[in-house]
Amino acid sequence: MGRATVLVVDDERKIREVVCSYLEREGYAVLQADTGQRALEAVQRGAPDLVVLDLMLSDLSGEEVARSIRSVSRVPIIILTAKADPNDRVAGLKLGADDYVVKPFSPRELVARVEAVLRRADGGASGRELLSFAGGCLTIDREQREVCVDGRQVELTRSEFDLLVALTLAPGRVYSRYELITRVQGYDYDGYERTVDAHVKNLRKKLADDPRDPRFVTTVTGVGYKLTASLDA
Repeated sequence: MGRATVLVVDDERKIREVVCSYLEREGYAVLQADTGQRALEAVQRGAPDLVVLDLMLSDLSGEEVARSIRSVSRVPIIILTAKADPNDRVAGLKLGADDYVVKPFSPRELVARVEAVLRRADGGASGRELLSFAGGCLTIDREQREVCVDGRQVELTRSEFDLLVALTLAPGRVYSRYELITRVQGYDYDGYERTVDAHVKNLRKKLADDPRDPRFVTTVTGVGYKLTASLDA
């Protein structure tokens, strides 16, 4: 397997630095996130090969982040937490985690678990992942950045594609305009957040999605937008 990318999500800077240092020493490319929101953005933009995820984050809970990731991706997740109770371990695994490491931990052991989980994932790989919604009416290939509606490929701009993928991280969840514009433009974006309305309008036009009777993207008045279509099993 080539140089894998690992996303390390923890709000404690020292822990992130130690984990990243050990992973980089073993040849991994490393992404970092100190909040749940930044973790979801990193998954959207960076397509990591594995996520090391702390459950105790300052904004979203690690459980919510894991559920959002798992709703759109099979990327392996290793949960990193101070919760040592066996019931917590079971709950974490039920979220779709592939392994569970309790703090305090040995960085060398964590790296060994990363290697083991990646080997299992690589052995079970079966081609690139294609997300399907609404009974196949909407399909998204995140790797190739391709979108099809009713079997017809549609050409989206980078912003439109990133906006659509952001909504797919948690189908049915309402995202504010601020959340969406920061995921599309980045956290240092200081422009007008209503810009997202223009992106949604263009996205709907390309998806042939009637805002009065939406199949895919619904407006939630006074708040923002959500993905109406559900992920196919």
